[in-house]
Amino acid sequence: MNTADAKRILETALICSQQPLLVKDLRVLFNDELGADTLRDLLGELQLEWEPRGVELVCVATGWRFQSRPDMRPYLDRLHPEKPPRYSRATLETLAIIAYKQPVTRGDMEDIRGVTINSVLLKQLEDRGWVEVIGHREAPGRPALYATTKQFLDDLGLASLDQLPLMNPAQFEDKLLESLSPEVDLAPLLPDDHEPFELSGNPT
Repeated sequence: MNTADAKRILETALICSQQPLLVKDLRVLFNDELGADTLRDLLGELQLEWEPRGVELVCVATGWRFQSRPDMRPYLDRLHPEKPPRYSRATLETLAIIAYKQPVTRGDMEDIRGVTINSVLLKQLEDRGWVEVIGHREAPGRPALYATTKQFLDDLGLASLDQLPLMNPAQFEDKLLESLSPEVDLAPLLPDDHEPFELSGNPT
């Protein structure tokens, strides 16, 4: 099989798939006759070929997928006009703390934010698939440790936590509002209850 045919097969499978595909999944297309490194090279070539178009090929936490470029969103939104998502400051700040400081307990989050965190807020973030409990701290009461999920990374178009940018809380909130799925409205969870917290450093 020549390179052009292999890329055509990869392109078709990725466009038709409703979920991101891992390299090991893509190898099945070729009966494992193409190695993982070869496939990654072909995917890299496809990325370059799609650069001038309104759709891009990206690698996210759960695999490779095609998606519209951010600058196309205003036009696509005209096809399906919806109310823009609304997120409370409390929700975004809590999500930012988990993303940058994980794993963290509810107590850790409250120490950083300086206010009590409503359990409904954490439950909503879990139900949305953005955070999950990954264990318990060996401390009195064994508090749950929260971390972000692969779904969270997928929604932000990232492959790993290492790709989270260094930014201030306001920039992080803007990134979330720009990238996360528009159908979710978390505004009713909590009011804006205090001034923004200070957040810095790399994700752990």
